[in-house]
Amino acid sequence: MRVTTEEKEKIFKKFGKNANDSGSVFSQVALFTERIKHLTGHLKENRKDYSTQRSLQLMVGKRRKLLDYLKRKNILEYRELIKDLKLRK
Repeated sequence: MRVTTEEKEKIFKKFGKNANDSGSVFSQVALFTERIKHLTGHLKENRKDYSTQRSLQLMVGKRRKLLDYLKRKNILEYRELIKDLKLRK
């Protein structure tokens, strides 16, 4: 199942400026993270779903590019976002 509208609004409200702020780097990274978690769970059950595997790889690449951009612009906010999303172990 995809990320619902209510879940998106919660993500945007938590990481963006308001519930409709879908353009900020923070909210985009948070949304990509939720979608990546969902697709990872799907691929654990369906190992031969290669189109989903490719979509997941593309999404991880997009998130990585956004995180690299944020790291260049503001390292403190980057570290805070990484901590909030629990992306590093």
